[in-house]
Amino acid sequence: MNLDHLEALQARRSREKSRLADASTANEIAFRTREIAACEREIAGEYKFLGIAPLTLDEILMSDDELLAELLA
Repeated sequence: MNLDHLEALQARRSREKSRLADASTANEIAFRTREIAACEREIAGEYKFLGIAPLTLDEILMSDDELLAELLA
């Protein structure tokens, strides 16, 4: 499964969030907020297209023992 497009969308969202943090005018803040919302809609559509769901925080987090086991495997 090729996740390149999903990763590109997520990178774009990250860049837009960074730009929003640096925004200084009301117009720029509004624009960046709209761009982030658009990115999130595109990401949701990409997940649907790929037939997968985003990982939950519980699925991502590992205990120290689980991490060590994975590293040693």
